[in-house]
Amino acid sequence: MDPSFADLPSSLIETIISHLVLKDNIRASAACKSWYEAARTVRIVDKHPWLMCFPKRGNLFELRDPLQWKLYTLDLPELAESTVCYSKDGWLLMRKDTSKEVFFFNPFSRDLISLPKCELAFVQIAFSCPPTSDNCVVLAIKFIPADKLVTVSTCHPGATEWITQDFPTFIKPFYMLSNLVYRRDRFYCFNAEGILYNFEPFHRTWNYICADKLRCPYIHKMHYVLNEIAVALVEKKGELFVMFTCSNQKPMVYKLFSLEWKEMTRTTLDGLTIFVSFYNSELRINLPWMRNNVYFSRFGYNRKHCVSYSFDESRYNPRKEWDKWVELCPPQSLWIDTPKDFF
Repeated sequence: MDPSFADLPSSLIETIISHLVLKDNIRASAACKSWYEAARTVRIVDKHPWLMCFPKRGNLFELRDPLQWKLYTLDLPELAESTVCYSKDGWLLMRKDTSKEVFFFNPFSRDLISLPKCELAFVQIAFSCPPTSDNCVVLAIKFIPADKLVTVSTCHPGATEWITQDFPTFIKPFYMLSNLVYRRDRFYCFNAEGILYNFEPFHRTWNYICADKLRCPYIHKMHYVLNEIAVALVEKKGELFVMFTCSNQKPMVYKLFSLEWKEMTRTTLDGLTIFVSFYNSELRINLPWMRNNVYFSRFGYNRKHCVSYSFDESRYNPRKEWDKWVELCPPQSLWIDTPKDFF
């Protein structure tokens, strides 16, 4: 039998067609059934974030494409002597520890938007939407276990001060906390004991979500120490996902269905791609060549690839035993959305 293009692996066909413009995608879909399925799959494709790496000294910042591993360098003196706290929609949220100054910075447009000084020694901080939006809210939180309180501080571009308030809570201090995410007018956070909280900034209410408790499956394995375990909260199109990681064990992913957490398997992940860093987490639903993978904000061997975990292959790439969470997600890097035509 003569070989046919229809016999190519579907993943290879998807990769080829993903580089076509729309009109050529449509033409290719008419070739045969397998090409039609591949063309339809990649016709609407999410855009993956890039890895931004912060130097230990100097003003040169690296941007790396996790797919093609292209490298770009940006000279950003505006970020001198500041620490990154969060990233969303292409914006960075930065803080200067000595002066307690907090500001937004867009590394692509070089726009800088200042906020009032933040006196709260927060453990997590996030913002709802780009600071150019009238609806942008910044939330910083700090838990005070001895007093069973959480301190919440909010601000917005143009404000002259942060508004700070304490709320009662019963979160245990030794259980690690996830990053903050914004979903439908509320900020959410999750801890490894299985508790999901939210804060609604308009009415300033702090609530416990009555979902089934989802304790970290690695907590009960006492040979793991806490710095080996981490929890990440991810939002996509109004849906919440939680991912637990522990040393070199398989990442465990769960999705919230009507106040019930359900584990996502290789078949039910449905091609999701998760990007995790020390500061933020991103999820994409249609990256044909990166499906069913978790990408961590760390270089692999020879700095040529990100460390990743494939649910299809049930292994890390590269193969290595990771002892601590910060080895997979070091504080010197995070994921950032890039403009469509910037590079």
